[in-house]
Amino acid sequence: MIQLTPQMRIWVAVEPVDFRNGIDGLAQMCRQKLQNDPLTGALFVFTSRRRQALKILAYDGQGYWLCQKRLSQGRFKWWPTNGSGPAHGLDAHQLQLLLWNGNPTLAQTAPMWRRITPVGS
Repeated sequence: MIQLTPQMRIWVAVEPVDFRNGIDGLAQMCRQKLQNDPLTGALFVFTSRRRQALKILAYDGQGYWLCQKRLSQGRFKWWPTNGSGPAHGLDAHQLQLLLWNGNPTLAQTAPMWRRITPVGS
């Protein structure tokens, strides 16, 4: 099981991928197209051409995890555009919204980090 934490780096590949790719093909895509090392512990999210399915590639220090979600009907409504580079970063709560077919850019949440002033200052 993969636990999503606020400290995780999550990268969404902008371009769709061939879903016949397995772990090795997606890891190679991370290195070449996303210019990122899949062994860093980040999560890499990919979609199929018709955006009916997602694959998530993760490395946990011992081996790779490959998870897939396919919608029973419809398509994933939100996906980053080409203008944002080869990969788009998401926060953990935004990935959860994406997995439930929501729009992570419209999430209204508190900032992830904020300065706390000591009491009495």
